[in-house]
Amino acid sequence: MSKSYSIQQVLFDQIPIPVELLKHYRFLGLTEVETMVILQLFNFLKQNNDFPTPNEIANHMSIDEKQCAQILRKLIQKNLLTIEQKENEQHILSESYSLQPLFDQLYSKELEEKESSDGTIFILFEQEFGRPLSPFEIEMINGWLDEDQIEPALIKAGLRESVLMGKLNFKYIDRILREWKKKGIHTVDQARKQSRNYHSQQTKKQENAPKKSDTSIYYNWLEGED
Repeated sequence: MSKSYSIQQVLFDQIPIPVELLKHYRFLGLTEVETMVILQLFNFLKQNNDFPTPNEIANHMSIDEKQCAQILRKLIQKNLLTIEQKENEQHILSESYSLQPLFDQLYSKELEEKESSDGTIFILFEQEFGRPLSPFEIEMINGWLDEDQIEPALIKAGLRESVLMGKLNFKYIDRILREWKKKGIHTVDQARKQSRNYHSQQTKKQENAPKKSDTSIYYNWLEGED
């Protein structure tokens, strides 16, 4: 016979999960797996285990100990997790995980501004690709924004250029953005000028060649529409 639980037992058997984390984890550059590791840390903290081993965490997930250790290191590198030292009454030192950096970022004004300015990028990419983005693709977009410091409008221009070229994939978009950066292109107007020149040259070279596809609907971004 299966064991039954009372409402009180079910309510007690909970962990506090910040709604802001569920809503905004991708704006922090987190994947679903990384977010689940954080939730596992919440659970261990509730059990008064503030420094669980990678193996202990991995036992509750579909990843192995090595993968878990890599994620923990990555969370520390992203400044979302720290390891702190504490001393008890017997002056014995021990280590513990602290999620304070995560909360500092999660409830910061900067995150609100980042979400409002960058959020439409993810929506636009999903619309063009016709599907939800993968964790790797979300991480790549966050890399363009945070590590490469590329303006959201320029990333959108790179997406539209890839659509225009009929090469809708992230590697091609990344190549466009890196090529623009190498040429000192940092604004949408500069990108439009570069793209117009390129397509003008290609048109002259292939005047008599049959068109593979009709891309005229995508030329609007070259005419100054965002």
